[in-house]
Amino acid sequence: MNTREKGDKSEEIAVKYLVDKGYAIKKRNFSFGKIGELDIIAEKDDTLVFIEVKSRYNKLGPDPILSINYPKQKSMRKSAEGYLYVNKIENKSCRFDAILIEFENGDYKLEHLENMM
Repeated sequence: MNTREKGDKSEEIAVKYLVDKGYAIKKRNFSFGKIGELDIIAEKDDTLVFIEVKSRYNKLGPDPILSINYPKQKSMRKSAEGYLYVNKIENKSCRFDAILIEFENGDYKLEHLENMM
């Protein structure tokens, strides 16, 4: 499986998890020019949630949370501002979450971090 296929698989797992938890999926893979991309935009309890999905397929690899560094957070924030602008959304409660998925022996463990930044 290549990197894109791994990312797609992780995002599918994350979307299923979110829907099962009562989130409405608004958009996937939203790009705002060269600024960046948001993996999933969802809504729950009248709050827009911008979600970054990170996964690890090898236990020896770095912890997925480490890739959500300051430049990534800045890109997410600017992309979220772009989403709000493009969709003419104002005065809406928003937050940033991360979903971390670790694969091992054909199974996975999912961790949902709310309000991560």
